[in-house]
Amino acid sequence: MSPASAAPTVTELLLARSDDDHPGLRFEEHGWSWAQQVGFCNEYGAALRGLLADARPPHVGVLADNLPEFSFLLGGAALSGVVLAGLNTTRRGQALARDVRLAECALVLTEAKYAGLLAGLDLGGARVLALDGPEWLGALAAHRGVPLRPVTVTADDLLMLIYTSGTSGDPKAVRCTHGKIAFPGRMLAERFQLSSSDTVYVSMPMFHSNAVMAGWSVGLAAGATIALRRKFSASGFLDDVRTFGATYANYVGTPLSYVLATPSRQDDADNPLKVVYGNEGAEADLAAFASRFGCRVVDAFGSTEGGVGFARTPDTPPGSLGRPTDGVLILHQDTGEVCPPAEFDAAGTLLNAEDAVGELVNTGGAGWFAGYYGDPEADAQRLRNGRYFTGDLAYIDRAGFCYFAGRLGDWMRVGGENLGTAPIERILLRHPGVLEAAVYGVPDPGGVGDAVMAAVVLDETRRPGPRELGDFLAAQPDLGPKQWPRFVRIVNELPRTSTYKIVKQKLKSEHIHCSDPVWVHDGREFVHQQLATDGGRLLR
Repeated sequence: MSPASAAPTVTELLLARSDDDHPGLRFEEHGWSWAQQVGFCNEYGAALRGLLADARPPHVGVLADNLPEFSFLLGGAALSGVVLAGLNTTRRGQALARDVRLAECALVLTEAKYAGLLAGLDLGGARVLALDGPEWLGALAAHRGVPLRPVTVTADDLLMLIYTSGTSGDPKAVRCTHGKIAFPGRMLAERFQLSSSDTVYVSMPMFHSNAVMAGWSVGLAAGATIALRRKFSASGFLDDVRTFGATYANYVGTPLSYVLATPSRQDDADNPLKVVYGNEGAEADLAAFASRFGCRVVDAFGSTEGGVGFARTPDTPPGSLGRPTDGVLILHQDTGEVCPPAEFDAAGTLLNAEDAVGELVNTGGAGWFAGYYGDPEADAQRLRNGRYFTGDLAYIDRAGFCYFAGRLGDWMRVGGENLGTAPIERILLRHPGVLEAAVYGVPDPGGVGDAVMAAVVLDETRRPGPRELGDFLAAQPDLGPKQWPRFVRIVNELPRTSTYKIVKQKLKSEHIHCSDPVWVHDGREFVHQQLATDGGRLLR
């Protein structure tokens, strides 16, 4: 049975708000009721239908920050049967043109400040209109006050194309159906008991799945006020929460650490925030954020594809993804068999990583994954023999709790063993002076397999030196001998996508050929030295 069989559509959620006079949207000093917002969505949808009457497929790209127009366009697409492609505002040149062509956009609506990015590019015939330009505004004026007549859709109908972060290649356009967007909105609204008395704060970029599925759709399903921030700002976060009266906010990964890095104040917990929900938050950051701002922080496993799920319960251990839902198994890369439970020694060191770590696979089907648009080869990599392969590594303990071990591309072959990167990153982040960490494999100086390398961002007020970090790692009982970083690169910031994903491929390609300080472990301790290199091999 398709998960969509029990899912609402975004259209249904919008129609339920068409006569709702509660505040529905706030942006800077502006605000609209839900009824007003649905009215604008209807007009935007009608304008899109008019402009795309002869377009097959009726796809429109939007290149903009988190403006009210983005919300109106998403709702308008739901009411009109148009498909919206969220274009990444940090992409440039041929990369951006490629995204427009991949989505087969007949029309691109752009914020004026981004219009120049599209000039002179091969967009596959797509027409470009500015959101504040006369042609688009004229189309809207021509449909002012049109009756609300939504097209008939199902939960399986396509609503949006959302691009992956592109950390290991060109971004893929994930097919996001009505159900895939509406279902998590309703589920989270019910889970956190949100209602029209709440305000959902959305500052993650609306062209990405986190903002749409864990933010915008949650506010829609709950009938809460959606408060949009043009772009995420760590320094503006708490002021926004207070100004908007935000009770719920969504995040992905490092934004929590950015907010925590702002100067603390005695009244930080004096705010209306109740729940912060997202994924990829560091364990220490989750606890620190909850304590400092007096709210509940819930970190979940998620991806744009949405092929697997986990159930988190009050007894879920720190660092665990939760228990896999029915049909989600961990399969060994070589044998294809179910991996045995992880075995640990008294210190917590994983003893059987070779056997216990495997790929997360939904053996019951694709889950919410509806495929990539225009990329059958990528579909075939994900879906094989009726199973959905995530590309994520994990292991499971005897109590049934699952732990993330990294991406398939993060596999390191060290001393004849396969190692995941995530457990090493979690250990590094225990040090109070390590703010961010990315672990990856580089060619071993001995010429066989990989060496473990870590890039870390340090807290200038608690900055450890090479000896201190070495002593700290030596004191971590669950850091196995082969997990020790051979190289530690000290960086001011990690390379990231616009959705805060670390681009490890860039770090791996630079190896130790960089201007940053690199600490080398000589078998006894880390030493801070200038490195002479030749083809990635240390010269002794």
